[in-house]
Amino acid sequence: MTTDSSAATFPRQYARTLRYTVGAPRSFAVAPDGARVAFLRSRSGTDRANLLWTLDAATGEERIAADPAALLGGGEEDLSPAEKARRERSREGSAGIVGYALDGSGTLAAFALSGRLFTADLRTGTARELPATGPLVDPRPAPDGVHVAYANTAGELRLSRADGTADRVLVAPERAGVTWGQAEFIAQEEMDRDRGYWWSPDSDRLLVARADDAPVQRWWIADPANPGTAPAEVAYPAAGTPNAEVTLWLLGLDGARTEVVWDREAFPYLARVHWSANGAPLLLVQARDQRSQQIRTVDTATGATELLRAEQDPVWLDLFPGVPAWTPGGELVRIDDESQVRALVVGDRQLTGDTLHVRSVFAITDDSVLFSASAGPSDIDLPPGWTGLFRAGPDGVTRFADNGDGAASAVHGGGLTVLSTTSATQPGSTVRVLRGDEVIATIASHAETPLLTARPQFRFAGERCIPSAVFLPTGYDRERDGLLPVLMDPYGGPHGQRVVQAHNPHLTSQWFADQGFAVVVADGRGTPGRSPEWEKAIAFDFAGVTLQDQVDALHGLAEEFPLDLGRVGIRGWSYGGYLSALAVLRRPDVFHAAVSGAPVTDFGLYDTHYTERYLGHPAERPEVYQANSLIPDAPKLERPLMLVHGLADDNVVAAHTLRLSSALLAAGRAHTVLPLSGVTHMTPQEEVAENLLLLQVEFLKNAL
Repeated sequence: MTTDSSAATFPRQYARTLRYTVGAPRSFAVAPDGARVAFLRSRSGTDRANLLWTLDAATGEERIAADPAALLGGGEEDLSPAEKARRERSREGSAGIVGYALDGSGTLAAFALSGRLFTADLRTGTARELPATGPLVDPRPAPDGVHVAYANTAGELRLSRADGTADRVLVAPERAGVTWGQAEFIAQEEMDRDRGYWWSPDSDRLLVARADDAPVQRWWIADPANPGTAPAEVAYPAAGTPNAEVTLWLLGLDGARTEVVWDREAFPYLARVHWSANGAPLLLVQARDQRSQQIRTVDTATGATELLRAEQDPVWLDLFPGVPAWTPGGELVRIDDESQVRALVVGDRQLTGDTLHVRSVFAITDDSVLFSASAGPSDIDLPPGWTGLFRAGPDGVTRFADNGDGAASAVHGGGLTVLSTTSATQPGSTVRVLRGDEVIATIASHAETPLLTARPQFRFAGERCIPSAVFLPTGYDRERDGLLPVLMDPYGGPHGQRVVQAHNPHLTSQWFADQGFAVVVADGRGTPGRSPEWEKAIAFDFAGVTLQDQVDALHGLAEEFPLDLGRVGIRGWSYGGYLSALAVLRRPDVFHAAVSGAPVTDFGLYDTHYTERYLGHPAERPEVYQANSLIPDAPKLERPLMLVHGLADDNVVAAHTLRLSSALLAAGRAHTVLPLSGVTHMTPQEEVAENLLLLQVEFLKNAL
């Protein structure tokens, strides 16, 4: 732990350590022979530059495989705008080696550093630079380790021989705006697909996505603090407007091309690609309204595709990590909710029931499918926010690893499992390497120990049993201190589970509690982890459903906890920012002050894949967009409201806050606006992140 007096406050430490992620091991990969585990980790809890490490499974020894400082000669990284945008999409705030890929044997790692191409031999721990034309992104070795493919900012997909003897173009764009081998904005931001090409198991060709953003409207992100700087051009597909045109091609190593054909008019979204030795390549393609999708196989000789499975849902279809995929026996593995339960399905067999809510598939072995799940709708014995690991195999569905009442994630291969577990009572996570059930090593974390201890009290609140966590000030005494002003601290929307059985995600809430608040975090309908019905209850009604659940959780918890319902504030970022502003605009009888960070105030300004999934197409449902917009509610404001927004945000653009502020001003409603110059949707800048916490506390204390 640092002893620097300038850093001896929680806000400073929290900001400097990127929420205590710096120094923690991450991005694990296991060699197929089980000989080693690769991972990323920086040298300390304040050094953001990740190194590539290996752990020897036989001895437990950790060794550096690639050190950015040595490879760059001690120089600073020089990131291209494309790489900065890519990191923004993945919410990556660290530096150094932020990602890598392995060959089929797990001995050769490829990675980008400062836009240059490097490889590391994981057996010897030596790394070197390969000839490449950059700045480049996403290098990936062929399974046989002979070539390394990579994309670059010119839109090319190129090949470099792993022995360093050649670098050449495999395919180049025909014009500006076309990229080969890169995931387009929507795929990165909303589909959790961050790659644009896939090697064949035989290393003789690739499946490559071609993205053409010519149809996408252009927006301009200016830097008002530096008027001499030209605005940045951004291709942003807002709801109801055209997306990039994405096609898929089979490319031979000689550059020969064969287009992969499916009905792109009906299914324009390329959501998933899977290519393994267990079967033909699999595609998952979605309709624009995401209420229908197809899993198709690819004929690698002709590029023709064949329908394997068609899926429909009257509300929407979700995408999941790890599926669709093949078992070694050629059965299709998928996750669906046709039975109103989020279930694991292999072939035509549903393997899980209503006691589990399946979240992802993380490995497929010769006889089993390994997956993560939270408690299903019929199981309320487990605490809110619990996630466990399971095996579906010859003995049915069994627990794969015991993580108690915490949360778990894992990577599995070569007979080894890298198991990460958390606890609500212990900082950080514990990473163990297991062979079978035997722990053979623990991978050390260099993350700093937080200066405070989170003390979440988990509850299912109200009649709907809303997963919630309550935080009281450290040392609080009810007889002495009485009722406390309340701070609701939600995200409250899709993909954003806040109530988890872990310690570090709750530290900010505890810090706010220690400033004299009772803090409530509630995961209402729309948040993940309960049931398909729970998640889909928000269809066409963000505002009504998610706001009502915050109110209900607050009132339900007030029956047990010392909550002063006459002094209730709310704060949040992104969807949480939307929910916070919504709360004071529509329910001033319940909420008395709000801090709204980077809010989506008009969903007509947010992207296609996200917004249309939940609210429909704006041309077809304009009344839904109007009902869920904050702008028409501006004249209703009667409570203190602080709006915070990064002016460089290209995800939730600053126009959201500026339009709401203009509407408030036109209605004569006083409010506070805090513009953050040069800040994107993330706030990795240390001073900005620290002072944001301090300013929010000051504003809320004054308002309440």
